[in-house]
Amino acid sequence: MQFLLRLGTAALALFLSVAILVTGIAAAGYYYLAPGLPSADTIRDVKLQTPLRVYSRDGRLMAQLGEQWRTPVRFEQIPDVVVKAFLAAEDDRFFEHPGFDYQGIMRAAINYALTGERSQGGSTITQQLARAYFLTPERSFVRKARELILAVQIEKEFEKSEILALYLNKIFLGQRAYGIAAAAQVYFGKDLDELTLAEAATLAGIPKAPSQLNPINGPTRSAQRRHYVLGRMHDLGFIDQARYTEAMATPLVARLHGPKVELEAPYVTEMVRAQMVERYGTAAYTDGYRVMTTIDSHLQAAANTALATVLFEYDRRHGYRGPSARGVLAKVPGAPGPARDQALQALLERYPGDADLKPAVVLSLGKDNSALFYVRDLGPLTVPWEGLRWKRYLSDAAVGESPKSVADMVAPGDVVHLLHTSNRGWLLAQTPAVEGALVALDPADGATVALAGGFDFFESKYNRAVQAKRQPGSSFKPFIYSAALEHGYTPASLINDAPLVFGDSELEDVWRPENYAREFNGPTRMREALVKSLNLCSVRILMGTGIDAAIRYIRSFGFDDTALPHNLSLALGSGGASPWDMAAGYSTFANGGHRVEHYVIDRVFDASGREVLATEPLRACQACDAAQTAAIPAGPQADDGSARTFAVGGADLPAGRALDGNGTGRPDEVPAYASVEDMIARATDWRPTVAETPGFYRDLRLAPRIIPADNAFLVYDMMRDVIRRGTGRSARDLGRDDIAGKTGTSNERRDAWFSGFNGALVATAWVGFDKERSLGPREEGGRTALPMWKYFMARALKHTPERPLQQPMDLVLARISPDTGHLAAAGDSSSIFEFFRPADLEAAEQSMQQSGPAQQADRSAEIF
Repeated sequence: MQFLLRLGTAALALFLSVAILVTGIAAAGYYYLAPGLPSADTIRDVKLQTPLRVYSRDGRLMAQLGEQWRTPVRFEQIPDVVVKAFLAAEDDRFFEHPGFDYQGIMRAAINYALTGERSQGGSTITQQLARAYFLTPERSFVRKARELILAVQIEKEFEKSEILALYLNKIFLGQRAYGIAAAAQVYFGKDLDELTLAEAATLAGIPKAPSQLNPINGPTRSAQRRHYVLGRMHDLGFIDQARYTEAMATPLVARLHGPKVELEAPYVTEMVRAQMVERYGTAAYTDGYRVMTTIDSHLQAAANTALATVLFEYDRRHGYRGPSARGVLAKVPGAPGPARDQALQALLERYPGDADLKPAVVLSLGKDNSALFYVRDLGPLTVPWEGLRWKRYLSDAAVGESPKSVADMVAPGDVVHLLHTSNRGWLLAQTPAVEGALVALDPADGATVALAGGFDFFESKYNRAVQAKRQPGSSFKPFIYSAALEHGYTPASLINDAPLVFGDSELEDVWRPENYAREFNGPTRMREALVKSLNLCSVRILMGTGIDAAIRYIRSFGFDDTALPHNLSLALGSGGASPWDMAAGYSTFANGGHRVEHYVIDRVFDASGREVLATEPLRACQACDAAQTAAIPAGPQADDGSARTFAVGGADLPAGRALDGNGTGRPDEVPAYASVEDMIARATDWRPTVAETPGFYRDLRLAPRIIPADNAFLVYDMMRDVIRRGTGRSARDLGRDDIAGKTGTSNERRDAWFSGFNGALVATAWVGFDKERSLGPREEGGRTALPMWKYFMARALKHTPERPLQQPMDLVLARISPDTGHLAAAGDSSSIFEFFRPADLEAAEQSMQQSGPAQQADRSAEIF
């Protein structure tokens, strides 16, 4: 008995000695290692690599750019099923231990004693977090000790919910996905709250070996790991038998998904990316910036559809060019079945396509002239003869005869494209060879509300809306006419539409400008010359204005010298201008005479939601006359007339402009740290009135006036007639009286244009080939580009009130003779109305008195 007592006492003494030794070693290790470790609270200062996100002004995600895909979420945004899946997989005693788990450590120690292998089984979620933020992935006892010390410190500094949220936002889950929200999108195309139990378990199984256990690289091992997680959840009582059984039986279905883009605007996002990198360098991709653009999602979607529709229509007029490839069925298994379908799907992945235009392989031809296709992502599909019949392309100017059978169009093994349409079903189609662009601006401040720079950004990143400098043709004439109005012309001025021949070294030896119809109209009023787009009249108007004077005048619209040739061909738009620049130029007419600068970034927010950058555009202010009448001084104007951006903090603010508490210069009710909803509120077009917020006009940065208001109105009114009865008359289909615009066709029909507007919106459409060549017979601005503008404006202006330009108070409406342009005599039944400036009207009256019978001019219908 005493032997047993002595043995027990010795054992107890040994245990206490070992415990004291271990405690001493642990204490010594702590005091040795702790001073060299970072403070746990510095986690708050660590920036997670978060991609750049680009939004429309109404909060639609347009792009996510960066190497690491991460969408940080708060703990309360994480579904309970996701939390429990990760606890079951990684640390089921997370809410009970102080940062390290004695049981886990004991299991790891016993495993090492028995096998000699180090195990990571003892690491809690808090220890994994410490390792992820502060330590290297090496496996050593020293690193483990540091990890444990940091875990204890983290537990003292943070709540359990904070620790779990930090962990679930930080972890790598394969395929460039960091954090659970990004992984849910990458593997399942879902938001967190849409995940099923089986999908949550799949994600929870990945952290152990992200490259091998993700469902893309290792579907079998991923499924096995998912089953393990589900079993742990069942054993821990997190799920009942029924849910466990159902989840275990659910097939593992995962594929790679890109970011959840809600609005396709790739040309815009590339513009934003370039500007952000220029300002922030590579940090633009990693620091979680969120950019609110000026793009309106409704208008951008309309622009995308308008451009694609018109290019397909042009392409269809010019014939079918043939398949993308032939004889591909020889490369795939012959017998129908899953193996062949899989091979065909893989083969078609190499060909471009989108939601509507799908690559397809011809499988067989029907006796009824139908054809059976295998369509990418859809499988077998039969298209009837009505969807296949299409004349063959011979050249840009000619098509072949109508096909007589399906064999004239396609053959088994051809790779073609099919287009899905709402009214005709599936049609044989092809990627258009022609290109186009459409851009729309708010004329009040130059905000770009829609921009489509080409048919397919991923085939060609060349942004034709911004980078292409093409001949605008007759769509440039309004600027010539505007200059003429400041040099003695009126809309009633007579110009002789007669042949002209020039000997000019800059314009080759002999230059004979011609009208499109190759007809001559004789003396023609200026308004009619624009309505009919008479080239000879435009040349004579430029001659009367003077080339140098016209160039000086037109340069104020923002055009550079590439758009302004120093010869008479300037009258015909022979220079080079981009659609973006043309829209900005037309904005001056739309806003009553002010120059505004186009821009696309409205505001930039950092990862925490703090506004760090804002664009303060110069604004055309129709209400400022009223403000100035009320003795409210206008704010300063930029010398160069350009929009400015400033960093929040006041370092680069324009004089006279002070930041409010939120750093926006707008009312203080907007919080300093912004959610997406707050960002939308701040990016929304804000239009105060003089009566409600007179102080706004005191601080407003006014866009410089470059042409008189009456000049802008006269050009607008003449261009309204272009649509009412001229080359743009098909736009009457819109059923609006407030729209104005001008067609344009360059030499040899290489470019087709239409620019048009009302008081609220300006849009420019362009169609042409990248490698310049003729669009073909009858492919002018009115036929080729105007339909794109009409399609866009029909959707953009739907349910909106008419917004005509307001007639300036000093303009006079008087009766004139339609033949001579002179003031009409009283009682002349053939007379028509025309607008005059008071000085021009007085001059017309004096001229009539000097050269005509002493009859009183008819001014009975003057409107002031």
